[in-house]
Amino acid sequence: MNTLHIKNQSYKEQQQLESVVANAIDIAKKKVDSVEIAINKSTGINVSTRLGETENIEFNSDGVLAITVYQDQRKGNASTNDLSPQAIEQTINMAIEIMKYTSADPYSGLGDKSQMAFDCPDLDLFYPSALNVDEAIKQAAKAEMTALNYTEIINSDGGHFNSSYGIHVYGNSEGMLQGYRASSHALSCSVIAERDGQMERDYAYTSSRDINLLKSAESVGVQAADKTIANLGAQQIATMQVPVLFSAEVATGLIGHLASAISGSAIYKKSSFLLDKIGQKILPNWLTIKELPHLLKEVGSAPFDSDGIRTFDKDIINNGILQTYLLSSYSARKLSTQEKTFTSTGNAGGIHNWRLKSTHLMPTFAQLLKIMDRGIVVTSLMGQGVNLVTGDYSRGASGFWVENGQIQYPINEFTIADNLSNMYSNIIAIGSDIERRTNIQCGSILIEKMSIAGK
Repeated sequence: MNTLHIKNQSYKEQQQLESVVANAIDIAKKKVDSVEIAINKSTGINVSTRLGETENIEFNSDGVLAITVYQDQRKGNASTNDLSPQAIEQTINMAIEIMKYTSADPYSGLGDKSQMAFDCPDLDLFYPSALNVDEAIKQAAKAEMTALNYTEIINSDGGHFNSSYGIHVYGNSEGMLQGYRASSHALSCSVIAERDGQMERDYAYTSSRDINLLKSAESVGVQAADKTIANLGAQQIATMQVPVLFSAEVATGLIGHLASAISGSAIYKKSSFLLDKIGQKILPNWLTIKELPHLLKEVGSAPFDSDGIRTFDKDIINNGILQTYLLSSYSARKLSTQEKTFTSTGNAGGIHNWRLKSTHLMPTFAQLLKIMDRGIVVTSLMGQGVNLVTGDYSRGASGFWVENGQIQYPINEFTIADNLSNMYSNIIAIGSDIERRTNIQCGSILIEKMSIAGK
């Protein structure tokens, strides 16, 4: 089966799913005030190898139809993976039955009709692959065996290759019915190194919507080996306070905590350290964060959110000042008052393509080391020590010790701690080494000072 055939077949499948959703809405509308229905169907292959031998092969082709009904401010949910008319009607009846036992909630219901995505732009997200099993196994094994060619790489946790595409359809009783297709491909490799009895593990990966834009299996293997070997000879450090440079791979998580803290659910539950911070400075005034949901081909792009609300470009942070919360239709209604009305920001289900912009020149990683002079580079974080209610931050970490602007040796078994409000305020610089594989894209982040708990 070639890619053209897959594209034609999946297009027909999307049309069929849209027809299923439309028919289900027609049935439900006769029984309840309003209804919304979503289906996400995934098709793909996932293979893994270990020491060059095939370990696992998985094919998947599954989808779930989720039905939500509303009546008299009550809400009921039910789902099915059986798309026969009889099963769908049974699921609708089940959702209605569940709804009878729920409490009335004045904030529940469909989103604002004026915000719904009745038009759905093509965001160029669909690049299916005709990759066969043999080729997938070959790529996973090649990444792994490339790493194993290094003398100090003594074992492997495996090579992995996955290729999939999804069909996303959403419809509701207000007349919205839209769908789109999106693909995802990834190759990864994890290996173990040893020197003088000390062992370390690390990994590397490449991912893209377009399989032709993946890095080669050899380069993934080389990166996995280089990262793992670089961790050998790790030392422990004393307790101190020093600057900390979060490498780009972990810096995205630091910004992810900000996204979680300004989510509508965290705000209306009053469980965020950024409560009531709209219009206030929370990042340096040279830093802006934009959300750009309609970038072509990007991992975080989507024409509408899980409420069927159209996505749109927006400033999250402008010159350090928080501009908005991330709101679903429900959280927008929940937060609205007589004094201020909130509307959905198109973020039900998550964020879309955050981009960090600096008015300063963004230094390279090497230049960031020079700016820091003496301190710690963090390349890996462990544990869940982030309290979004207070902003307190404490994570186990590993990385490298830096002296005179140069990496000296690897370090491990230490903890970094501070408060996220302080950390965000004390960002000195963000690097040009952009991590491009996630929906938050930023470079390494240098923080002026953090507390380090060592030996």
